[in-house]
Amino acid sequence: MTTQQTPLSAQELALFNKWWGAANYLSVAQIYLLANPLLRENLTLEQTKPRLLGHWGTTPGLNFLYLHLNRIIREQKKSILFVAGPGHGAPGVVASTYLEGTYTEYFPEVTQDFEGLERLVKQFSFPGGIPSHAAPTTPGSIHEGGELGYSLSHAFGAVFDNPDLIAACVVGDGEAETGPLATSWHSNKFLNPATDGAVLPILHLNGYKIANPTVLARISSDELLALFRGYGYTPILVEGHEPDLMHQKMAVAMDQAFASITAIQKKARETGDLTRPLWPMIIMRSPKGWTGPKTVDGLRTEGYWRSHQVPFSDLTKPGHLELLGEWLRSYKPETLFDEKGTLLPEIRALAPHGELRMSANPHANGGALKRPLRLPDIKDYAVSVTSPGGVNGESTRVLGTWLRDVMRDNLASRNFRVWSPDENNSNRLGAVLDATPRAWDAETFDYDDHLAPDGHVMEILSEHTCQGWLEGYLLTGRHGFFSCYEAFIHIVDSMVNQHAKWLKTAKEVPWRRPIASLNYLLTSHVWRQDHNGFSHQDPGFIDHVINKKADIARVYLPPDANTLLWVTQHCLKSWDRVNVIVAGKQPEPQWLSMDAAIKHCKQGIGMWEWASNDEGSEPDLVMACAGDVPTLETLAAVSILRHHVPDLKIRVVNVVDLLTMMSHDQHPHGLEDAEFDSLFTLDKPVIFAFHGYPQLIHKLIYKRINARNFHVHGFREEGTTTTPFDMTVLNHLDRYHLVLNAVRRVPKLADRAAYAAQAVRDKLVEHRLYVDAHGEDMPEIRDWKWLEK
Repeated sequence: MTTQQTPLSAQELALFNKWWGAANYLSVAQIYLLANPLLRENLTLEQTKPRLLGHWGTTPGLNFLYLHLNRIIREQKKSILFVAGPGHGAPGVVASTYLEGTYTEYFPEVTQDFEGLERLVKQFSFPGGIPSHAAPTTPGSIHEGGELGYSLSHAFGAVFDNPDLIAACVVGDGEAETGPLATSWHSNKFLNPATDGAVLPILHLNGYKIANPTVLARISSDELLALFRGYGYTPILVEGHEPDLMHQKMAVAMDQAFASITAIQKKARETGDLTRPLWPMIIMRSPKGWTGPKTVDGLRTEGYWRSHQVPFSDLTKPGHLELLGEWLRSYKPETLFDEKGTLLPEIRALAPHGELRMSANPHANGGALKRPLRLPDIKDYAVSVTSPGGVNGESTRVLGTWLRDVMRDNLASRNFRVWSPDENNSNRLGAVLDATPRAWDAETFDYDDHLAPDGHVMEILSEHTCQGWLEGYLLTGRHGFFSCYEAFIHIVDSMVNQHAKWLKTAKEVPWRRPIASLNYLLTSHVWRQDHNGFSHQDPGFIDHVINKKADIARVYLPPDANTLLWVTQHCLKSWDRVNVIVAGKQPEPQWLSMDAAIKHCKQGIGMWEWASNDEGSEPDLVMACAGDVPTLETLAAVSILRHHVPDLKIRVVNVVDLLTMMSHDQHPHGLEDAEFDSLFTLDKPVIFAFHGYPQLIHKLIYKRINARNFHVHGFREEGTTTTPFDMTVLNHLDRYHLVLNAVRRVPKLADRAAYAAQAVRDKLVEHRLYVDAHGEDMPEIRDWKWLEK
């Protein structure tokens, strides 16, 4: 080995082994120990945890990489964010943040002495303590690491528009088998070397998952390197198990990787050459459970799947407690900590200082960096509505013009991007491309349009990758907006779960600052899938989101363009929430002027006096609606009822903020009981036309006095390729079924409404015959207008 291949001196090497030993020691202690953290006395069973939880297998590799990244930071003053992709890697990450001193700064009770060490080891995976993932309670973390597959997309999201940030992302070889992770390697085709930061992927091959080999660890080195060259990276392979040699090899690899990153960025920023570079990555092949027990009970453990979690879990078994003591003492804690239990200063000196510590990187607490967006006045984009339903418009196209100017007004500050899985233009948001092209740093042809390395519209046909990028962007202090086909946002259901859990936990961590909300626009929705059919018909994402904590979940169903503008502006101003907006992209009636829309949306729910005729008296019937198509069908049903039963007193209630339906003691947006009863009465029938599954409304209102009189129409899981109105008929959301239900529910109509009921039944037959013959809706459906005075 030449001098060039041994960048670490003998003295540095000795200190590196001590830091790594200290981190490994504290990792094992967190998994196993309840007390006696430095083994100052003989280890007893009572000093160990009754429930052994945690994962050792990946931890020594994480500790090893953290140490080597710290060397780069100290020598080159780089701003590096550490993203721990392998699941359950918290023992190592927490140990390293404690060794750097940051953990104590954030949690002063976990002091840098014997008592602090005792608190540190006891709290891990212990009731009232911390989880086994690098969670919001972990300084320096933006990535939970619970569900696998999202580390790399989070890392790239973090460095977009962060030119001085490098995200070192450790990808576990188990995680590398997930679909989202496999796709996210292509994020390098969207990274601008001039204005974005860089990601250093580090694929950690330790060979095994919970009980099986990993795919990438069982292919040849030539095939492995060819794979990542094909992804557009320059892979650097570091493999072995002997610590001194591995330290030297990794130091060489880190030097090479960071020199390459520096050269790539320098070239792009000084020459303007944005040709897609081949970014470096490191592949580290090391034993699973490195430095742990070689065998347990005669069975292979280190370098095998048995070291994945707890190498041995029954400490009452003969010899196991002694084996644990030997394992812990192999790190020689007496050479790492002084008499007070404080890390020796020469070892501590390996950590960077201040905000250069990865555990103190400001981007890992992005809310502290968050700046508000500049938002243009929505009134300047309003659809002119002089009479309800008098004009048609494409709501999302109107929104697109406003988002275009949001993008334009915030380009200089580089803190806003729009995401969509190849659906931005389909969702009628194409106007944003007038402000910025799509991000793209792969090959471009002369006939391509709106593609550029500096684009801020993010499109890749992977909902997972869009979501991961957006989360990384939000968690590091910026803002974003995600539009998607309603049926396929389910692809990221589990990612939304994880993000909502992160927000919930982060709210309980005093030093975590609020981040911008995760904002969705769901369009191309269930009721307008004329050519896509049943596969594209599913409104259930809102059911999924409503199950999240009440202070996080929000669902909005604006019925027209002006309400959509207000709701979107409101969502972009919010923080620490998951906001879901559902709005159609097809031409539809516009109901409210901007002034009326603002008043209506601020309340979230309200009577539409212009559509009601019960003022000054008690209504016979409440017709309620939530969603654009349900609103249209409700108003059409009201017209039919008015025509056939002129003296019927009808109150029309429109819901924009779906959570107003909940009781106020369940959700902060929920109406107080008195307000709800005033709107919906105590005993009158309520025919509710709802965008989604009917059961959701019943779930929201179950505590209300009049809940038994709610009769909800919505998606009944009936669908096909058909006309817009026929889709509502199939699910009984159409005006005719609403009228039939109203007739059945209003007692005084029992004898008087027979003719009205017969008329609408005839219309349903007429509709069926017409659609089957002509392939489109009847003219009276297509051309219907609200003409009530």
